Amino acid sequence: MKAMSHYLGGRELLGDGGAKVLAGPILILLIMSMLILPLPPFALDMFFTFNIALALMVLLVSMFTLSALEFAAFPAVLLFTTLLRLALNVASTRVVLMEGHEGGAAAGKVIEAFGQFLVGGNFAVGLVVFLILVVINFMVITKGAGRIAEVGARFMLDAMPGKQMAIDADLNAGLIGEEDAKKRRAEVAQEADFYGSMDGASKFVRGDAVAGLVIMAVNIIGGLLIGMLQHDMSFADAGRTYTLLTIGDGLVAQIPALVISTAAGVTVSRVTTDQDVGQQMISQLLMNPRVMILAAGVMGLLGLVPGMPNFVFLLFTAGLAGAAWYLSRAKENRLAEEQIDAAPPPEPEAPEASWDDVQLIDVLGLEVGHRMIPLVDYRQQGELLGRIKSVRKKFAQEVGFLPPVVHIRDNLDLGANSYVVTLKGAEVGRGEAFPGKWLAINPGQVTGEVKGTATQDPAFGLPAVWIDADQREQAQVYGYTVVDASTVVATHLNHLLHHHSAEMLGRQEVQQLLDKLGEDSKALVEDVVPKAVSLTVLQRLLQNLLEEDVSIRDMRTILDTLAEHAGQNADAHELTAQVRVALGRAITHQWFPGQDELHVIGLDSNLEQVLGQALNGGGALEPGLADTLMEQAAAALERQEAAGEPPVLVVQHGLRPLLAHFLRRRLRHLVVMSQAEIPDDRTLRVTSMIGGTA
Repeated sequence: MKAMSHYLGGRELLGDGGAKVLAGPILILLIMSMLILPLPPFALDMFFTFNIALALMVLLVSMFTLSALEFAAFPAVLLFTTLLRLALNVASTRVVLMEGHEGGAAAGKVIEAFGQFLVGGNFAVGLVVFLILVVINFMVITKGAGRIAEVGARFMLDAMPGKQMAIDADLNAGLIGEEDAKKRRAEVAQEADFYGSMDGASKFVRGDAVAGLVIMAVNIIGGLLIGMLQHDMSFADAGRTYTLLTIGDGLVAQIPALVISTAAGVTVSRVTTDQDVGQQMISQLLMNPRVMILAAGVMGLLGLVPGMPNFVFLLFTAGLAGAAWYLSRAKENRLAEEQIDAAPPPEPEAPEASWDDVQLIDVLGLEVGHRMIPLVDYRQQGELLGRIKSVRKKFAQEVGFLPPVVHIRDNLDLGANSYVVTLKGAEVGRGEAFPGKWLAINPGQVTGEVKGTATQDPAFGLPAVWIDADQREQAQVYGYTVVDASTVVATHLNHLLHHHSAEMLGRQEVQQLLDKLGEDSKALVEDVVPKAVSLTVLQRLLQNLLEEDVSIRDMRTILDTLAEHAGQNADAHELTAQVRVALGRAITHQWFPGQDELHVIGLDSNLEQVLGQALNGGGALEPGLADTLMEQAAAALERQEAAGEPPVLVVQHGLRPLLAHFLRRRLRHLVVMSQAEIPDDRTLRVTSMIGGTA
């Protein structure tokens, strides 16, 4: 079978694509053979004709392409055509020097025709024409095209980061898919490679022009010496014979070189539109009647000057005036047709409503005022787009699932510097940001004040001031935390994502988590969902964890715990308590990284008994007890934070769900842990007490 597969692969190589695969190697072999082996005159005629035809094809292809990448092979074509011309020069030089004494046809009919017919057999005229072609090619076309390619390559490399950011911004905003993003990134890389290659390939043509001059001098001097010394020709006969052959050889090589150089100039100097070069020139140069009228007037004035070729000038005057009249009439007719088309059509009957009229709500949205548009416009390289991408990536790494794409739109109903974050169509956060200014946030220990617009940090509510850029260093010296407008919005968005993470975790996200875990632990996933717990119960359990700021990255431990306890209890809240115990070490490390002694808030033993009785009686707290508990918890939390300790309350395992649900409604940043969640190798130390003193 392997042998058969190799055989079939060989047939593919020699099948439809075989010619494409072997075209390059065959061309290189032909070029090398021309450099080494002597060619008969007929073969030289064939190759010179092929060279001219190839140059014309390259020029036409460059004229009809709409963008430079449609002819991405042009740098390689430029190299191959240059090598082909040089190889033909070597082969023709060999024939001219060896057989030139026999007459003009000794080097082939093509060289003879270029030496006799095009310059009339006058070697002086041929020499001048050859030198003019070389100067035009070397000094004008090739030099200009090379400069354009060099500048284009430099600008393309400078623009690459911006283009990549624009692609990433469109991808993050949901405007394009991953496949479209890959395609656009590949196009950006190809553009940079193309202009870089053209910058180097243009040197081939310049070198070819110099080589043409050297070969011409060698042919003339060598022909004179060979004709006089080896074939006993007179100086005049040898000069006339070998010079005409050399001029013919040079012209037959320089004309295709000039055509290829023109193609290179067309390729690198074009501006990419939906038209080719010919259409661009006609539509932009010959479609304005006012230009035609002014040109006709100038030509008519020149035609009236005595001594000028009046007939020719007046003929062009009449042609330009006629073209201007025709364009004016065509423009009037086109405007009339547009006015007819623009007339309001009869009002159609209102169509029936369909499912196409149903617009689904974006899960996450960001609406901005008009002055904040530069922050989110990829064409202006808005910094906020990259920050949002980083926020989503960091959230996925920390929390354990990928948040929805943030759909960004402008809202003229908002204040100029305002923004609103929406979740499932409802507002969950609002703030202000001033592009070009910096937010100086007071962390509570500043040594001075800065002048600006007083406000609050939208993420954490800290006092802050919007300041100008020249006050940034002074604010940092005073102890302020200074951030730009994009960072302010991104930080606020990150805070809201964590705060509402449970609401963003839907069934689809849970299924994607299971699919990802199933790549490595397929048996575990199949044993738990849906055999032990349903997808709905698992979703509710994960949401319970997220509501209390517990990461769900360790899905393997979560499913292992469910596999052990789900058969005993199918209640999501009871299972959440079991999962928290299994994740206890990770939860402890989250709030007490690297600490053996944990400084926590404790609960008075008498209060624990009262709460335990309330729990046994149905879980309802008396109003007076509830108010007292909330006040004392707030005071203990304030003492704990003032001491620089984590806001963690540790209680008995059975009381944890009740207190977490009750206290976190008003004390959102209070963390309630059970004693069962603390690893055995950690020591608890109560530094603040609820219901008593530490």
